[in-house]
Amino acid sequence: MENIQSSSPIFQHITILREGHITWVTLNRPDKANALSHDHLAEIETAALAFREDSETRVVIFNGNGRHFSSGADLSEPKQTPPLPLVKARRRGRMGERAIEAILNIDQITIAAWHGAAMGGGACVTTACDFRVGAQGCFMQYPEIDLGINLMWKSLPLILNLVGPARAKRLVVGAERLYAEELLDWGILDELVAATELKGAAKKMADFYASKPPVAAQMIKQSTNQLANALNHAIMHMDTDQNLLSARTEDRQTAIDAYFNKQPGDYQGN
Repeated sequence: MENIQSSSPIFQHITILREGHITWVTLNRPDKANALSHDHLAEIETAALAFREDSETRVVIFNGNGRHFSSGADLSEPKQTPPLPLVKARRRGRMGERAIEAILNIDQITIAAWHGAAMGGGACVTTACDFRVGAQGCFMQYPEIDLGINLMWKSLPLILNLVGPARAKRLVVGAERLYAEELLDWGILDELVAATELKGAAKKMADFYASKPPVAAQMIKQSTNQLANALNHAIMHMDTDQNLLSARTEDRQTAIDAYFNKQPGDYQGN
């Protein structure tokens, strides 16, 4: 197994290990439950784009170090002081979008080996992969609505493609939390295994797809993604702008206070 980390000092928040035709990308901020900071997302984008030049890897497995796959966007990141000009804030706000699109556009087959939480942005990472293998006890939630903002990172279509409109609304508008068995029943997970078997099951799935002719497999993947996401490319550029707008509302601060105080918010629509 080749440790790419040793030859890539740019990575501080992920590790990359190659095992034959399979490469493992590990989110590696266990002390932060793999929360996705701006720098962490930039590393994910860089790693995902690097697979364009990698003709040996046929399957990429994303997984997380520690108790959780990812707790989502890093809410502990300090705010920019003074606030960035809107034009720069808009560009910075698209970092997550860039990371998710980079994963979605990886030529090789991608698998999420998912344990613990995939919250918000963490769920975006798992749904950007082609397949998902979950460990017992894993769960998903999009908490953005309860923080007074929309789901970003061009990821609404990804969960919509998996579960359909009504269930997508339950998850994204209702912020319902789904656990392992429901994730499997809803078609979000492709396989559910015991926690001790997660890496082995992900590796078995990866071996299966790595055994297929890579040119044909990658072309089929690209065509399938284009068919599934054709309309998305035309309209989902707007979700960063929606976030910039919703983050400036009075209801946003009300939502944050309610969320952290674990009490209902009195929303006025302002």
